[in-house]
Amino acid sequence: MSEMQKKSESFLGKIALGFVVAATGVGAGDLITGSLAGSNVGVVLIWAALGGAFLKFVLAEGIARWQMATGTTILEGWIGRLGRWIQWIFVVYFLFWSYFVGGALINACGVAGVGLFPIGDPQTSKIFWGIFHSLLGFVLVWFGGFKIFQMAMSFLTAIMFVTVLSTVVLIVPDWSAIGKTIIHPVLPPHSTAWLLGVLGGIGGTVTLLSYSYWVKEKNRRGKEGIRNCRFDLGLGYGLTAFFGMSMVIIGSKITVEGQGATVALILADQLARVLGPAGKWIFLWGFWGAVFSSLLGVWQSVPYLFADFLRIRRGQEESGSEISKTRSYRSYLLALTFLPILTLWLKVQEIQLVYAVMGSLFMPLLALTLLLLNNRTKWVSREFKYGLGLNLILGATLAFFTYIGITEIIETISGL
Repeated sequence: MSEMQKKSESFLGKIALGFVVAATGVGAGDLITGSLAGSNVGVVLIWAALGGAFLKFVLAEGIARWQMATGTTILEGWIGRLGRWIQWIFVVYFLFWSYFVGGALINACGVAGVGLFPIGDPQTSKIFWGIFHSLLGFVLVWFGGFKIFQMAMSFLTAIMFVTVLSTVVLIVPDWSAIGKTIIHPVLPPHSTAWLLGVLGGIGGTVTLLSYSYWVKEKNRRGKEGIRNCRFDLGLGYGLTAFFGMSMVIIGSKITVEGQGATVALILADQLARVLGPAGKWIFLWGFWGAVFSSLLGVWQSVPYLFADFLRIRRGQEESGSEISKTRSYRSYLLALTFLPILTLWLKVQEIQLVYAVMGSLFMPLLALTLLLLNNRTKWVSREFKYGLGLNLILGATLAFFTYIGITEIIETISGL
């Protein structure tokens, strides 16, 4: 194989991993929150999608920084460096989060199926398509391996990109107004809630930890490794920002009301009035690509975290990418596939609400632990240690997501 071919394959591999990052992080919540924000306050908050993607990039880069410096995952860093307290907080939270994120994604895929190919009444159709997508994700992960997973995620990301971009172009937005709000961000009256929703909701939560295991598949380490990580993270969160901004633009052209994943069907019907039947189908396929890619990303990556946690607890040696073939990985994949199916008989809004609250609680923990881990020279060395600028950004990120988490909890309690 020529040197040019090797470089080309490496470049394509980095692009594919960037697609995986974007596809896993962008789901029903990102699309719906962005469209609702655009419908309520217009394109004036489009800069918030950029800001939210940037904050998630900083957090993901911190995870990669620790791994490239130490050769260990952030989960190993938590357990090995921060003491027993965090492992038990994490595992209890992780088990509940897995169930509810699985339920949210299965329900969202069910709703996408209802929009594309309804079978019987809406509830029956949602249950059928939810189960179908959960099993399809299971088959692709169990039998496909990382290469098939990466190819599937790249394909789904391409569907998302083409359909969302087509919708944006077809609705003919005011590009000058969009440019002005990006260059000169403003916060209109009574829009704080939407600002927080767009900033905090974009780009995934616990799934950020999954990046550690995808990087293991690439055998990255050291300075070259962190450069490669910044490339595919930059691409991934650049695409994430694109999707978030696009949904704000789409929402600004139509009137959208409601909550939960069912808003996607309302949004599709509204687009049909503006763009005709083609607009509805283009959006529905894009929504399907977003929610199924998120499900597939979670089904493939979350069992890594469980299997790695057990390995660390048992004091076993690092097994590299072979962790995906362990009994603990496959057992968790089975549980993730089948147990959340029970949530299909609950209201979509209830599952989405619990999922959103649990996700908001994780981000302050991640920001705090990155500040603790990546500021110790004896742990990460001077060349990987955070500088003043990154410490200020992480400090602001910690404060912001702490506020978001508290706000989510208060709103949930008041709504009970």
